[in-house]
Amino acid sequence: MIRTAVDTKPMLPIAKPTIGDAELEAVRRPLGSGWLTQGPEVAAFEREFAGFVGAPHACAVSNCTTALHLALRAVGVRAGDEVVTVSHSFIATANAIRYCGAVPVFVDVRPDTYNIDRTRIFPAISGRTRALLVVHQLGMPCELEAIVEMARRRGLPVIEDAACAAGSEILWRGNWERIGAPHGDIACFSFHPRKVMTTGDGGMLTTANPEFDRQFRMWRQHSMSVPDTTRHSAKRVVFEEYNELGFNYRLTDLQAAIGRVQLQRLPALVARRRQLACRYHELLAAIPDLQLPLEPAWARSNWQSYCVRLPAGCDQARVMQMLLDEGISTRRGVMSTHREPAYQREAWRAEHRNALYHSEEISDDGLILPLFDELTDDDQVRVAAALARAIQVEDRQLCP
Repeated sequence: MIRTAVDTKPMLPIAKPTIGDAELEAVRRPLGSGWLTQGPEVAAFEREFAGFVGAPHACAVSNCTTALHLALRAVGVRAGDEVVTVSHSFIATANAIRYCGAVPVFVDVRPDTYNIDRTRIFPAISGRTRALLVVHQLGMPCELEAIVEMARRRGLPVIEDAACAAGSEILWRGNWERIGAPHGDIACFSFHPRKVMTTGDGGMLTTANPEFDRQFRMWRQHSMSVPDTTRHSAKRVVFEEYNELGFNYRLTDLQAAIGRVQLQRLPALVARRRQLACRYHELLAAIPDLQLPLEPAWARSNWQSYCVRLPAGCDQARVMQMLLDEGISTRRGVMSTHREPAYQREAWRAEHRNALYHSEEISDDGLILPLFDELTDDDQVRVAAALARAIQVEDRQLCP
């Protein structure tokens, strides 16, 4: 077999966490202390994250899915209720609603930002609607100010699925503020390795409501009446009680120690990703009919992912395979949950049969390109050139 120049190039992953000596050193603290589960590192991480986003309260949990579940419970979502949200999101968004026994009511997204179309929200509201669950898709803030204002008029709480949005900013009443301040009632974050900052896995809830924060802290630890940190430091014997059903949704001190370092890195990581997104814009602008993601003037994305939309008629899977053959990993556009086999059985509804047209269209023609801190200019040139070639091949097949 004759090896070509392409064969010798290293595989470009879709994402790569930025981990260094500082994270390795941070893990020594809990390992040395002997306190490995939720403890002082978690408490410090919560304080530092709250300070970073400008939230009065932050509560760390095991992942963003558990954060969403607790957020929905806190605002009163129960069996038989409805929650207006998007299908165009990772399946965890809808799953968290179903964990509560409630029904997701899916509305469509905008074709340019891939975020919830606010004009579709209120036609979807019924007498059973208990909350709005909006997503900052791929790190791009949604039209939060207008959504919150409308929700307040209806007396509906707003939960932000900010899984991808740590470090993103929004122009809020004339001032730039970080997502998570929070601007709705509760914001939920993910620290999965695909996100801009990571703890391996993990999540965070931020809120201005002290009662919500109290509930999160109780529920995440089996609804234990006395936290184990208090029990271990007590000078007298303390017996805890379990007054209601709770969960094991805790973050460990090992993860929190990593998170504290990652949080310090976050501004530089976001700045680098914004630079990389700008470069992709420059390199890809010349490809005919390729739609690039839009950042509104009132939003500053952390560019957790960079998703383009292929020209009409291009076969998404074939383009992805051609890029993979050149050593470039990609991912399909964000899923549409209602099309997944699980949701052929789970309860959900939409306004009408074609109400999720843009969601489905972006799932079918969206393409997420490699984006991570160590991506070089040569790497981006390589990605852009390979994508242009793949689209040209598709064009020739469409017009022989």
